[in-house]
Amino acid sequence: MDILFFPVEHPWLSLLAAAGLLALIFYKRTLRLFGFVIVPDDSIGTVTKGFVLFGRHRELPPGRIVALYGEAGLQADTLAPGLHLGLWPWQYEVELVKFTIVPDDAIGIVEACDGVPLPDGRVLARHVDCDNFQDARAFLAAGERGLQMSVVPPGAWRINTLLFTVRLERMTVIEPGKIGIVEARDGMPLTGGRVIGRTVACDSFQDARAFMAGGGERGPQMSVIPQGKYRINPGLFRVTQVPVTDVPDNKVGIVTTREGASLTTGEIAGPEVPGHNLFQDALAFVNAGGTKGLQEQVLLAGRYFINPMFATVEIIDMTEVPIASVGVVVAFVGRAGVDVTGEGFRHANMVRKGEKGVWVDVLDPGKYAINTYTHKVRVVPTANVVLNWATGKTEAHKLDANLSTITVRSADGFTFNLDVSQIIHIPRNDAPKVIARFGSMEALVTQVLEPTIGNYFRNAAQNSDVIDFLKKRSERQADAKAAIALALKAYDVGAVETLIGDIVPPAELMKTLTDRKLAEQEKVTFTTQMEAQGVRQQLEQATALARTQAQVVDAERKVAIAEFTAQAAVKTADGAARSKKITAEADAEVTRVTGQAEAGRTLAIGEAEAEVIRQKIGSMESGNYAIVQVAQALAGAGVQLVPEVLVGGGQSAGQGGTLVDVLLAGLVKDRLAKPEQPQPVAEAT
Repeated sequence: MDILFFPVEHPWLSLLAAAGLLALIFYKRTLRLFGFVIVPDDSIGTVTKGFVLFGRHRELPPGRIVALYGEAGLQADTLAPGLHLGLWPWQYEVELVKFTIVPDDAIGIVEACDGVPLPDGRVLARHVDCDNFQDARAFLAAGERGLQMSVVPPGAWRINTLLFTVRLERMTVIEPGKIGIVEARDGMPLTGGRVIGRTVACDSFQDARAFMAGGGERGPQMSVIPQGKYRINPGLFRVTQVPVTDVPDNKVGIVTTREGASLTTGEIAGPEVPGHNLFQDALAFVNAGGTKGLQEQVLLAGRYFINPMFATVEIIDMTEVPIASVGVVVAFVGRAGVDVTGEGFRHANMVRKGEKGVWVDVLDPGKYAINTYTHKVRVVPTANVVLNWATGKTEAHKLDANLSTITVRSADGFTFNLDVSQIIHIPRNDAPKVIARFGSMEALVTQVLEPTIGNYFRNAAQNSDVIDFLKKRSERQADAKAAIALALKAYDVGAVETLIGDIVPPAELMKTLTDRKLAEQEKVTFTTQMEAQGVRQQLEQATALARTQAQVVDAERKVAIAEFTAQAAVKTADGAARSKKITAEADAEVTRVTGQAEAGRTLAIGEAEAEVIRQKIGSMESGNYAIVQVAQALAGAGVQLVPEVLVGGGQSAGQGGTLVDVLLAGLVKDRLAKPEQPQPVAEAT
């Protein structure tokens, strides 16, 4: 309870204690009232002085913003971390500012609000040694206001933010496969018609002071920045990334430079100069006397760090000379050439390799790195070349693409078309002569071959009628070969063969010839058919005879067998008759002996049978009756003597073969198949 009443009983002590407690809680503010300032370890104090009551440095000099000698205003000096005295709050305003931190992947771009004005034409302030802008006094002694060429590297810096504004920028990073091309915003102006600044040693544009001191020029720079990270001031240099120059396999790079000496009058490309590392060192190229414009030297396959602001590269295919061909080089650059053809060739000059003109030495099959803007390679086939004068027909080389069927007029006034194929050959060593004379194979075809061959056949057709031209085609072809070969020899071209293809006579003439030929062929056809019919008749007769010959022989054999069989049957029947007669006489005798009655009966039966036989014999000849008896006997034994029906062509002596014989044979067969019923015999009286 005493504690509760202590403030009432001792008010002054209570106020003093409260004041001490507040001072403890707000010690910084309390100390500030007494002119004390505490600056933390990670900060600085920027000072602004409110007034100066006396002394000669009471006001800033004209044009100054930051005070160096204690004038009222922004102070150049800053307060380092720690305790500072005498900074009365009514006279000094102190602001605690964190250190300027520049990360590892960044730089600080500085702009000063005070200093000496920039000279006319300058964009960036020159470098001043001022401990990376931490020493404001040293900077203000000679530094220039505005954007500074020097940058603040990564780290923590005690920079007076009242004098300097620091803007963080990422480091310049050149990615793999690219280069950085640089354009300077400040420096010496370009002179003498130049379009690109000379190279200055400045640590890949990281040392702006060295660039300016070394006479660096504003505008595009010759030097490039390779892959990597760089602390380049973007206020002074603008860096653009572009791909490196890659020349693929089987390609070449054609170079055109934008800097160097002017080309000599009459030249279209600059000569090759040494020491510039294939256009990667632009300054060395210029110092060696390289010229601007198209370059004779080419780039082979590979990767190049060429500044596109200095030189451009066009990628083209390598020049290929196919198999069975040669390449004739026409050079538009080089030293003046001396003709090497001699007196035998006066149509054009040919020179040695490296000289301007048509090279006498050819390129054999292969691939070549040739600048197609300074050298043209005309491919000349050394194998046989077929050219077709036929509409719609062309070879793979396309030299005859514009050739068409030749139209000629004969002596009898008919117009007709003919296709021609010409085979030519150009020897390897004569290829430069052809190009020197005509310029290309296409020109050879249009200027020589087409008129020569076309006119020859037109002239040949006028000396002959159509029919004669068709009939003497082979002779015409041989004559054409000889005449054309002689004409082409003067142009160093060999004529291998001349072939006449399809000949298309007039339709009305062709119809007449066709009708005549058809009539002739029909006549031959009819004659041949008649001869064929006669031969056919003879063939059919022989065939029929051959087919029946076997049957005739077989029938003859059967007739002969039947005749012999019949004779045997007759003899057998005769013997049987005699045997029966003897037997009958014996029986009659027995009967007569045994009894008169029986004998009479037997006699009657015998007479009856005899009467029957006589009747049968009366109805046929005796020989036939014997045959019938033999046949009946054989039929009873199951022997078939003759075919059931036999038809012959006629009757020969001693042989049966008429229709009556056939009918009789059928009758005999039927009678033999049915045994006779015995006739009743009347008993003898």
